[in-house]
Amino acid sequence: MVCGRIVDWARRGSTKWRIAAMMVPSLILLAADCRPVMGQFGFGFGTRIGGVVGGVSVDADGVVRTATLEEQSGVLEALRKSVGQPSAGLEAKTELRMVSLRNLQAEVASAMAEGRDLSEDVLFLAGLQRIEYVFVYPEQQDIVIAGPAEGWRVREDATVVGQTSGKPVIQLEDLITALRATSETRQVPMSVSIDPTPEGELNLRKLLSQVRTGPGFDPARLEPAMREAFGPQQVSLTSVPKDSRMASTLVAADYRMKRLAMNLEESPIADLPSYMEMVRNGGASLNTQPRWWIACDYDALSHSQDMLAWKLTGSGIKAMTEDEIIAASGQRRQTGQTNKAAQKWADMFTQKFDELSALNAAFGDLRNVMDLNVVATLIKAHDLEGLAGCQLDLLCGNSGELETPARKIPSQITPECSFVRGRAGWVVSASGGVEINPWKLVAEKARLDGSVQLVRSKAAPPSDAWWWN
Repeated sequence: MVCGRIVDWARRGSTKWRIAAMMVPSLILLAADCRPVMGQFGFGFGTRIGGVVGGVSVDADGVVRTATLEEQSGVLEALRKSVGQPSAGLEAKTELRMVSLRNLQAEVASAMAEGRDLSEDVLFLAGLQRIEYVFVYPEQQDIVIAGPAEGWRVREDATVVGQTSGKPVIQLEDLITALRATSETRQVPMSVSIDPTPEGELNLRKLLSQVRTGPGFDPARLEPAMREAFGPQQVSLTSVPKDSRMASTLVAADYRMKRLAMNLEESPIADLPSYMEMVRNGGASLNTQPRWWIACDYDALSHSQDMLAWKLTGSGIKAMTEDEIIAASGQRRQTGQTNKAAQKWADMFTQKFDELSALNAAFGDLRNVMDLNVVATLIKAHDLEGLAGCQLDLLCGNSGELETPARKIPSQITPECSFVRGRAGWVVSASGGVEINPWKLVAEKARLDGSVQLVRSKAAPPSDAWWWN
């Protein structure tokens, strides 16, 4: 089962209040674990929709698997029934829409106090699709985030995306998670890693040692046994709540990148072949295997002299690769080296990322997560709350009143690997990951740029609105 709209009740004194949240992960729609939370806020009841997004589901044991057509159809139908239309003014496409964090927090607090559902306008942050600016307004005691935006729709793959761009909207739940993760990411970067087990490596090696090739040998007939020997890969997460929507987004993007690289699904872009197709006729070695991961990457974080205006420039992501050696024990270790074919595929993936984001919400959702973690770190690292004279206690979790839903934790991936026999042996592609290191980025990419102040002066907030163009 998976959570679509979650409507939950709690009590503050004698007053009931509720909050609705739209939970739509980009690839893996994880089940909401409706857990009671002690104190002023809880998720005790909820309307559940079950199944899938992007053709993948997570079962009760946390195993990621390919979803059935019936599951996918059920989620799509439920989302279309539950996702409301944007309010007047939000449907129009704009290059710059502003969202006041102070007034957004006030809107959430008001809904909680009055027992109103949070609207999709709030849950989807007024249709923002990226965050390009952060502005501080001490005179209004406000912090404002801004970027391109438009109205939303439910696409055929059961994801909520922009009406014309096809890119996923930024979600309130992810903003809350990012604001609350800054202490953890300061110590350890946020990451997901999907890796084979040492036992699986040894089982595969033993199987291949018994294979005799010759005339009429068909590697495709051997692949089922190879997958069974290799076994499921393990999911590891750091510095992100494992039951959060953000965690599911990291897993989704990593999983989808692996499938593209390993030729397990057809690329939606004609000139982005799989890595396995690229090396099918090249030299390969069973002992050295490529690993890819998606890293957080921006050209610059430009700011005004007074630190009241910030601009994020660059794509936000970069695909990285490094060869790994498989030891006799089955353990993998990094070599510090990269083969040319793997690097070429990583570069192509990076170049095509913007196109991929519009075609597959897993990647657009990941970039939204990158933006949110950088913005949250900017706010923390430069004490923008102090500069603004405002406190985001409710969003940041300091008040302890607002909790986000818990989801099923993905723990392992069904055997997702691809095998190609090259001239020098077998290529086994199975490792991948995502790494977000926002503190390093904020420290190294900050650049003085007075022109950012001009945009801030044009984007000043009205007195009471939580969003405006």
